[in-house]
Amino acid sequence: MSGAAARVRLPAPVQVLERGWLSSNTLVFDEDGDVTVVDTGYVSHAPMTLQLIEAARRGRCVRRVVNTHLHSDHVGGNAAVKGRWKATIVIPPGLAAAVRHWDEARLNYAATGQRCARFDYDALIDPAQPLRLGGMDWEVLAGGGHDPEMVLLYNHDERLLISADALWERGFGVIFPELEGASGFAEQQATLDRISDLSPRMVIPGHGAPFAGIGAALEVAYRRLEYLRSDPERNARHAAKVLIKFWLLDVRSTTLERLHAHFAATDYLRLIHERYFPKEDLARMIDLQVGELVRAGAAEFRGGQLHNRDN
Repeated sequence: MSGAAARVRLPAPVQVLERGWLSSNTLVFDEDGDVTVVDTGYVSHAPMTLQLIEAARRGRCVRRVVNTHLHSDHVGGNAAVKGRWKATIVIPPGLAAAVRHWDEARLNYAATGQRCARFDYDALIDPAQPLRLGGMDWEVLAGGGHDPEMVLLYNHDERLLISADALWERGFGVIFPELEGASGFAEQQATLDRISDLSPRMVIPGHGAPFAGIGAALEVAYRRLEYLRSDPERNARHAAKVLIKFWLLDVRSTTLERLHAHFAATDYLRLIHERYFPKEDLARMIDLQVGELVRAGAAEFRGGQLHNRDN
């Protein structure tokens, strides 16, 4: 567990392997001699994922992988973990057919310009039944907003929430359905309301350190949601910056020409352009978001190339 995560004392069966922003956090649960892993990071970090799990498992067998949702930064190590330890893969039910047939359009990997090593599932999470992890029962909660098929996990005894990308200490994940013309803000509101009603004592987010200040985190999240909902173009611009930053985290440096070519071939930035900024050239829209990343210190131009900056 990282030093930041040490702010929260978690139950003994739970370890949190806090990751950088290209990969989700990975959770390791002691299963009385075996290990269950929750979420496995991005595909380019798969060797690191195996190393982290190898150290955390302490000789025990990795029996299961459970995914909170199927975004590339949460499932990119599934195939590697399956290959190393023959672990069973357990996913939420909503996109089961897309995984079985590896429909990258429905899984949105092609649309976001991201990669994922192909995997299949062995079992589905049953939303009507508690999920047993680390000798503890976890209620399965719908987590709409960021991803309509995402699930959250809540242990009532410890009042401990695995919040995936529905709630971070300083916000939540991009509301992707709104970019497609579907409802997402209302679902995010409902998810935050459910979390507020539960009033968890501790939260393990999909990104960042576990935290205990649930009231402060919810206040930030509600303000953020209202800010985005009051002007949906804000959500669109934010999504564009997130997708560009994510790719830059992966490639580390690029030319603007290569960046333009990459995102011209993906659906989401074209969709953002067509729905929200149709009077603006696509390349110009991309350059404006790059400029905002540079001004925020998240990227920099050096030696004729755009470089990632970790901030």
